[in-house]
Amino acid sequence: MTTPLLLLFFSSLIVGSASASTGENLSTPKSNLIGYWNERIQRNHSKPTFLLSKASPLSAVDSARFSKLAAENALSSHFPAFCASANLFCYPDSTPSVEELIFAAPAITAWVRRGNFFRESIAEEGKVMRMPNIKDKTPERSFLPRSILSKLPFSTFKISELKRLFHADDNSAMESMIVEALNECESAPSPGETKRCVGSAEDMIDFAISVLGRNIVVRSTENVKGSKQNIMIGSVKGINGGKVMQLVACHPTLFPYLLYSCHSVPKVRVYEMDILDPNSKTKINHGVASCHMHTSDSNPNHAELTIASVLTNQGASSLDLCKLRSSTYDVKQINVPIV
Repeated sequence: MTTPLLLLFFSSLIVGSASASTGENLSTPKSNLIGYWNERIQRNHSKPTFLLSKASPLSAVDSARFSKLAAENALSSHFPAFCASANLFCYPDSTPSVEELIFAAPAITAWVRRGNFFRESIAEEGKVMRMPNIKDKTPERSFLPRSILSKLPFSTFKISELKRLFHADDNSAMESMIVEALNECESAPSPGETKRCVGSAEDMIDFAISVLGRNIVVRSTENVKGSKQNIMIGSVKGINGGKVMQLVACHPTLFPYLLYSCHSVPKVRVYEMDILDPNSKTKINHGVASCHMHTSDSNPNHAELTIASVLTNQGASSLDLCKLRSSTYDVKQINVPIV
């Protein structure tokens, strides 16, 4: 039976391993996440270290305290302490480059560049290609514990509450960041697509399970080495024997806390490949690429398909579109191949 695959495309490459043997108090958000993973994931797969590295850094005491304040709608009064303790991005108006990120977000050129996509025929040993820039430019943030997140508003109908919570003035960068994230998360899915924005690791796990079942594997590119350079493809392994499968992909969204827009991708082939220096032939990275099949079923105005059509001078319906997944993404593999 094929192991379901979760391709997580996370917004940072700072990966730290964590385990229950580190002596953490079991009520900390990170330890709770370890327990949740063990409870919800069917197989005894190794825990995704990157996901754990993005767990909330709050102590058990602070997590309980801020959860109580959120329930009482009083978190805004403790905003500076909450922001610092929870590793949030709360002062975009004082960050020179963030306004460019916010207002570029709706444009596909903000995140799609020439070379980000390639045809499946390139995923062969010995082929040389230019690797896209997979270095993350968004601010470092952490997930919120579900115990806090579940008590916070997240809707355009509650924009006033969100602005009050995050101290967002009218026409500020913070307000723009909130509005853009809500617009993305509330946009309609493509035909056959399931999507959800998640602000906690537990919600991400639950979404993946709702689409793929409990037998999940997380895969991502190891690091950013090779970005914006010519690389050579080394050994290539087709996941699920190279057969078409289903996955869930999660893309980072700019917001005060770590937020991902996750969606199901029903017809893909996924490959793992060594990435080599084209001159010395030495291994510099290990990548994960997903190739979208039968894209005629997808929204022709989807950003990925629009750019791919431009890059290949073909209609989107004829594409076998591949993208190298950075370590800011999450790929979950389904246990039943799609044929």
